[in-house]
Amino acid sequence: MKCWYRFFLLVLLILPVIVQAVAFRPTIETAAWEIDMSPFMCRMTQRIPSFGEGVFEQEAGENLVFRLNPSQRQQLTGSVRLVAEMPSWQPGRQPQTITELNVSQGQVVVQGDSAIRMLAALHNGLFPTFSAQQWFQTSEPVTVGISSVNFAPAYDDYLDCLTQLLPVNYRQIARTAVLFPPDQFRLSDATTERLDQIIQYVLTDSSVQQIFIDGHSDNVGRRLLNRDTSRRRAEAVTEYLVGRGVPEDIIIMRYHGDRYPVVDNDTEANRTRNRRVTIRLERE
Repeated sequence: MKCWYRFFLLVLLILPVIVQAVAFRPTIETAAWEIDMSPFMCRMTQRIPSFGEGVFEQEAGENLVFRLNPSQRQQLTGSVRLVAEMPSWQPGRQPQTITELNVSQGQVVVQGDSAIRMLAALHNGLFPTFSAQQWFQTSEPVTVGISSVNFAPAYDDYLDCLTQLLPVNYRQIARTAVLFPPDQFRLSDATTERLDQIIQYVLTDSSVQQIFIDGHSDNVGRRLLNRDTSRRRAEAVTEYLVGRGVPEDIIIMRYHGDRYPVVDNDTEANRTRNRRVTIRLERE
């Protein structure tokens, strides 16, 4: 009998220890989605009790991004695996791997196709789940799940928000240059398309207080003629903006001829870059 007892103890000692992962996920009762909607950003957030939050966000002019934000950044370190799991009440299907990522400053950022696949998984009733080998830099593994419970109505609102997003954000149009052929000041189709984006943004964002419009030319020809051409270019842009509703009193128009080239006028390609009007937005 003692021999069998010793053998049993030996087996227990050599068996690998199964470590139960620390798990965070909203329950059916607590799972909820919050929607923030504006022409500048669409955001869909789920709170994860005792962990932090998961956020889908799409800024105007940008692609979809998902951020897993721990309330304490030390919670996650190293690499993370992201899979789509069946809910616990529908077992039997293997998790679908979405991607593997690295934790950056305690945060996990999912972009591109992987973020879209997360949305598709939630739409299909699956739970996107992150797993890491270290929780708070310990040897304990951790899993963090996003619940698809109550997702459908929130997603409908999110899609409505996307249709109202501006085509560009402030960073993309705060500094703009439109180019002109030699001796020309008429606006091309490409120029008016860009100006339309600026107009739409300015008429939406009330924090834009001033618009600086500066006309420029290359150094080909007489200086006085170049100065006059730069004036006409600046006037053409100003008139286009004002004609489509931008308040004239927030516009400051200037023209400089060939005094401020962005590059040397030593090649045709460089002269093309210097024949320009710059539009600069300033917010309060």
